[in-house]
Amino acid sequence: MTNKIQVTRSSMPQLDEYIDEIRELWNSRWLTNMGVKHKKLESDLINYLDVSNIALFTNGHIALETVIAALDLEGEVITTPFTFVSTTHAIVRNGLEPVFCDINSEDYTIDVEKIESLITERTSAIIPVHVYGNVCNINEIQRIANKYNLKVIYDAAHTFGVKVDDTGIGNFGDASMFSFHATKVFNTIEGGAVTFNDKKLDKKLNELKNFGITGPASIQYIGGNGKMNEFQAAMGICNLRHVSNEIERRRTVVKRYISNLNGIEGIKLIKPQKGVKSNYSYFPVVFDGYKKTRDMIFEELKEHDIIARKYFYPLTNNIKCYKDIFNSNNTPIAKYIAERVLTLPLYADLNLDDVDRICKIIKK
Repeated sequence: MTNKIQVTRSSMPQLDEYIDEIRELWNSRWLTNMGVKHKKLESDLINYLDVSNIALFTNGHIALETVIAALDLEGEVITTPFTFVSTTHAIVRNGLEPVFCDINSEDYTIDVEKIESLITERTSAIIPVHVYGNVCNINEIQRIANKYNLKVIYDAAHTFGVKVDDTGIGNFGDASMFSFHATKVFNTIEGGAVTFNDKKLDKKLNELKNFGITGPASIQYIGGNGKMNEFQAAMGICNLRHVSNEIERRRTVVKRYISNLNGIEGIKLIKPQKGVKSNYSYFPVVFDGYKKTRDMIFEELKEHDIIARKYFYPLTNNIKCYKDIFNSNNTPIAKYIAERVLTLPLYADLNLDDVDRICKIIKK
C-alpha cells in the first residue's frame, strides 16, 4: 500500500530551527503589530525579491483587497477569469466591476491583444495574473496602461522569486501581490505581501491593514485587520533561508515530468519563457485530443491515491456566485483550457520514482 501523494506539500524548516527563531517571543511577548520578526522578514524579502518596498499581510487575499483600496480605484477593472477566485472577489469586495479578458493559448496569461477593446471611460485599472509561474506580457500591459492612464496591479501569487531579465517580478506595474500560503513555493503558513514602487503607498497600506488607524486617537480610513503575526513571520524567515534549494529541487521534479511526457500527441506542456527565471511552482498539463480526457486522468490518478488538481476549474466567470452575471463563452480560450488542464503533484520532496509512476498511469 503506497502513501497518498498530494498535489503539493508544504515546505517547512527543521523543527529546531523554527523553535530557535520563535524562542525570543516568549521573552518579549510581542506577538503581532509589526514586531521584530515582521520587520526582519520585510528586510529579508526586499533583498530576496530585489524590490524597493514591501508590506506584509496575514494572507494574499487581504493584501490584494488592501492595495486595490489604497489606489482609490473606481468603476471597472480588467482582469482574467483564469485565476483563483480570490482575484475576482478582491475586486468585487472593493465595490468595483470586473471585466473579464480572455487568455492566450500559449502561457495562459491575459491576452494583451484583447485588452484595449474592453477599455471604457469607467476603466480604472488592469489586474493581470501571472499563471503557474508564467509571466504576463508586462511591456505591452504597461504600454496600454500608460496610453489610457490606468493603474496596474499584478496578481503574482504564483511567481515568488521569478525574475524577468534579472529584474524581480515585483517591480512591474504599480504593485504586485504575493501569496505566502502553505501550498506556495515560499510560505509563512498563511501570509502575503504587496510590493510597490511608490514609497508614498507604504504608509497608507500599513494604515489600511491596521483598521485605518493613523494615530493614537485618529482613524482616517475604513480599514481591516491584515497584519502578519510574529509566528508567521518567523516561519517565513526560516523558509526563506532554504527557498533557493527548494526551487532547485522542484526544477529537478519538473525536468523528470518533461522527460516522461514531452512530445506525446494530445498532451500539451507549457514552454519555458525566454528571459524568465522560473520558480517551478506548478506543472500544468493540458489534455487536448489525448486518448483519455482530463477528467478520466484525474479519476485514474485518484484511484492510485495520487491527487492532482483541476486548476483553474471552474472559471471564475462560471462559478455559482458569478455565472448569472457573466458569460464564460465570452472568454472561449480560458473556458477551453479550464476544461482540459490538470496540475500534477509537484513539491521539493516528491520522489522521482513517484513522478515516473504518475506518468506511467497517464500513458498506460
